[in-house]
Amino acid sequence: MVSTFSRSLSRKKVMSNDGMVIGTLKNVMVDLDSGQVIDLIVKPDSTFDATGYRIDGDRMMIPFEAVKDIKDYIVVDRFLSKSPSA
Repeated sequence: MVSTFSRSLSRKKVMSNDGMVIGTLKNVMVDLDSGQVIDLIVKPDSTFDATGYRIDGDRMMIPFEAVKDIKDYIVVDRFLSKSPSA
């Protein structure tokens, strides 16, 4: 994946690889020791069923390894996005 600045990701829509709008990127969680992005913090779209996803209040956590592409949208693999226990 090509490098990108975090400020260019602000408020981008997050979409699954099957075309479903998941929500809007609000922030990223980073491992301060390694500098690697761990999770995307997403505000779910009101039409999106967040069952099976890690939820913290009104935010949803999507593991960064689920990210497939970043262009006009942040495209994630919907099945890799779900919590392992789901």
